[in-house]
Amino acid sequence: MDSFDEELEMELDDLAGFDPNDPAVSSEAMEFRKHYFRELLRLQGELVKLQEWVMRTKHKLVVIFEGRDAAGKGGVIKRITQRLNPRVCRVAALPAPTERERTQWYFQRYAAHLPAGGEIVLFDRSWYNRAGVERVMGFCTDEEYEEFFRSVPEFEKMLIRSGTQVLKYWFSITDEEQEFRFTCRIHDPLKQWKLSPMDLESRSRWEEYTKAKEIMLERTSLPETPWWVVPAVDKKKARLNCIYHLLQQVPYEEVDKQTVALPVRKRHKDYHRNPVPQDIIVPQVY
Repeated sequence: MDSFDEELEMELDDLAGFDPNDPAVSSEAMEFRKHYFRELLRLQGELVKLQEWVMRTKHKLVVIFEGRDAAGKGGVIKRITQRLNPRVCRVAALPAPTERERTQWYFQRYAAHLPAGGEIVLFDRSWYNRAGVERVMGFCTDEEYEEFFRSVPEFEKMLIRSGTQVLKYWFSITDEEQEFRFTCRIHDPLKQWKLSPMDLESRSRWEEYTKAKEIMLERTSLPETPWWVVPAVDKKKARLNCIYHLLQQVPYEEVDKQTVALPVRKRHKDYHRNPVPQDIIVPQVY
């Protein structure tokens, strides 16, 4: 029940306008919500098994999440990491490069976040920024743009040769769905922080982003590291489909673990627990 409640809290943002007593809400929609929670918890259980296998075998896994603003990348990343050990599975969401980083080899700041053996790194946007936002917004030159396409195949092949598995997902939404999600963020004070001037600018440049995406997918989908497109208009289905597919791409298996036995607490007659001073206790408002 605790797990179910925790997931429901994360789902509150999806409940806007969803009234289960509304006659317009079909029984199929209600049934799918139940199915969604059951499947998500099952898949998260498989992710825990994958995590244990990664730790045992010292596997190195990189998962890249790309897509338009408001495409749902953050939602699936939250569901993947929700029940995993943050020391094993971590998220790399890099801010805009500093002045110093702009003078570095382009891949340098991303390479610093790559996994060691027994780790999983989820990139919430990645080195593919150059093929997307930097290209559309004019943050890179034509020469830098072309050099990226020359370099990225070699960079990713180097990762593969070093024993790092790389998965790349593009979350795809429609023009209408992005407009709807942006509008929700504008009117929801809990989501307004998600909107940046860059997000708003991306909205007006929908067609330029489409062209940049198509070129990126065509030129960087390699046999070793292909792109996988996740239809993401339905957030819940996108999460389930992406996690299910990710699990299929890793040759994990359930590892044997030692049975955990809780040790008996040692008790000493001379032990005395001092009371906590009242002035440092957090007020019990709830």
